[in-house]
Amino acid sequence: MPPKGTKRAGKKETTDGGASFRRLKNDIKAGTLGNLYLFKGEESYLRDHYLKAMKQKLLTGMEEFNLHTMAGKDFDLKKLQELVDCLPMMSQRTLIVVNDYDIYKGDREGMMKVLSDLPDYVCLVFVYDLIGYKADGRTKLATLIQEKGQVVSFDRQGQDDLVAWIARHFRAMDHDISSDDAKYLMFLCGDLMNVLNSEIGKIGAYAKGRRVTREDIDAVATPQLDAIVFQMTDAIGEGDFDRAASVLGDLFQMQEIPIKILAALSKNLRQLYAARLLLERRKGISDLMGLWKIKNYYPAQKLMGSAKRFSLEWCRRAVIRCAETDLAMKSNGADAERLLVTLLMELAVPKRS
Repeated sequence: MPPKGTKRAGKKETTDGGASFRRLKNDIKAGTLGNLYLFKGEESYLRDHYLKAMKQKLLTGMEEFNLHTMAGKDFDLKKLQELVDCLPMMSQRTLIVVNDYDIYKGDREGMMKVLSDLPDYVCLVFVYDLIGYKADGRTKLATLIQEKGQVVSFDRQGQDDLVAWIARHFRAMDHDISSDDAKYLMFLCGDLMNVLNSEIGKIGAYAKGRRVTREDIDAVATPQLDAIVFQMTDAIGEGDFDRAASVLGDLFQMQEIPIKILAALSKNLRQLYAARLLLERRKGISDLMGLWKIKNYYPAQKLMGSAKRFSLEWCRRAVIRCAETDLAMKSNGADAERLLVTLLMELAVPKRS
């Protein structure tokens, strides 16, 4: 068991996701892990990484006896109490992981009884992956979690951290990548680390030279829908309707659902409209990031650059036409692909005032 007098983590819930994340890392390193954790957030790669680190730190042998898991759909409070009472075998701690169980549903009084009296040897982790975590601050259970546990939020990482992480993973495959191309990879494939990890593996296996090039990325990476739609509007901004139509045709060939394409296009055009409005008011990239809660600088920079090619009136009209097309697509049963093609033709002429 941990030495007496050791200050344990997990005495209060914090609303600062970054602070809770840093605290967990420090507690793993220092060996001061607490008794109760709730893991939430989109970044499952980081969550799984640190859960593995907790296992390595806590279970110093006989993992098959000291690690207990329970699925939310099979959750039983009596079974949880039995696991809590189960003493560790040839180890100082036991680790109990409960996946996707809403702690605020069911027998709250019974849950409070279990959580309020966790033995020192127990580390209990509730993982929220397929379901979201939302604290019910009006309950005594929420107060107890604030006192006894720690809610750790695994959020999408910032641009600089991700660029460094991408570079490290490519170096592990004997490749280098420039900062600009790492940002391009994030723009193309998104900023979730599980997705990027898969793409890095493909690109690293494909690239022939030491330095990974943008051509290597384009050759094998699977772009997300938002990035493809951006290429389409960017082509319109450059006056290249043929390329824009080709991108839309590729999306049809990929059997993307038209309403999903329209949703991505609508979002992109609303962001362009916002960027154009900010340009009119002599505002900058940071203002756009704040307005749309864009975490990384690179996509916001591309949006502001693209907005310079369009007039304010074009952006306004484009947003309106997207809304009208969405209504037509959902209400009158018209051919969805034909509506998208018509919309693209209208957007292409004129693109500027």
